[in-house]
Parts: sequence; C-alpha cells; structure tokens
Amino acid sequence: MEAKERMGKDNYILGLDLGSISVNAIVIDKEGKIVYEEDYRRHSGKPLEVAREIVKKIAQKYPFQYMAVTGSNGEYLSKEWELPYLEEIIVQAKGIHHLHPEIRTVIDIGGCDAKFIQINERGEVEDFGMNSSCASGTGSFLDQQAKRLELDIEKEFAQEALKSVNPARLAARCAVFAKTDMIHLPF
Repeated sequence: MEAKERMGKDNYILGLDLGSISVNAIVIDKEGKIVYEEDYRRHSGKPLEVAREIVKKIAQKYPFQYMAVTGSNGEYLSKEWELPYLEEIIVQAKGIHHLHPEIRTVIDIGGCDAKFIQINERGEVEDFGMNSSCASGTGSFLDQQAKRLELDIEKEFAQEALKSVNPARLAARCAVFAKTDMIHLPF
C-alpha cells in the first residue's frame, strides 16, 4: 500500500536528504503539495545529530505518517532508524519532475561530488554521470572561494558570478589546483 493511502487527514510525508555537508528536509501532504521546507542546514560532520534535531522540530508541527531518507549520509540514518533509503539520483529526478515537469537536465553540485542527470518526460532517469575523484570536493571548493571573497554562498555568490563580463580563466579542472589559480587572481 502506498504511504499516502495509509495517511489520515492531518498526516504528512517527511523526506530527509543527508548530504556530505548539509541536511535538508521537506514535508509534503498526501496530495504531494509542499507544506514545509527546512532551511539548508550544515551538519559540520554530525549528520545524524542534525537530522534528529530537524525531525524533532518538524514532528511538533507536522505529524508525519511516513519518512524516507536519501543522500550520501542517508544510509547511516536509514539503518539506525530502520527507514527506507532512496537513491538520491532517482529522488532528484522524481522531485524535479514533480515541481517542473518540463525540465530534462539536472546539474547537482554537492559538497563532495557533482552529478549530471538526464530525465525523461515521466521523471525517470535516462542517463547520469558523476565527476571523477579528482574533481571531488567541488561544492566545498565553491564554499571556500565564497568565504575568501566574503560573499554569502547562498545569497550572493551565484549572483556575482552571473554579473561577470570577463570570467577568470582557471587552468586546472581539479579543485585543489583551481584553488591555486584563484589565489593569484586580483579581486
């Protein structure tokens, strides 16, 4: 039986994404409408602890009937709490399709990896690719550069990048070497 078929009038579905640097949460009602979205929360190496705090907070306002987890740290919570674990690439495809059915390409830059996902008109994964280990830490590299430039990663960094009329050339594709290139650029 589907989770939403078991739900009562006021019950919700909670989804947690335990990534390499953050914990994200969303609550939907039985029609699939988003009723709550937790602000992006860095876990500072303690994803299970932060997940507990978030779940406790959400449960007070949104009594959920069903919960599932995803993300690079999601399997740990899945085992500890005996919850379903859903593969993050499939979750991203389904989520994007639910919100924006016209989108066919997803680029996800996380703390430790980057993913390119192609989805079909049904929200199914057609193809995907991940960066090589040399490019790992891409999201962390972007965090470091935002901090170095004294820009808020969530509010200012991307906006400033979009304003650039003369983007900096980086010789390296690896975040470690790109960091060296960035240090020598005038800002």
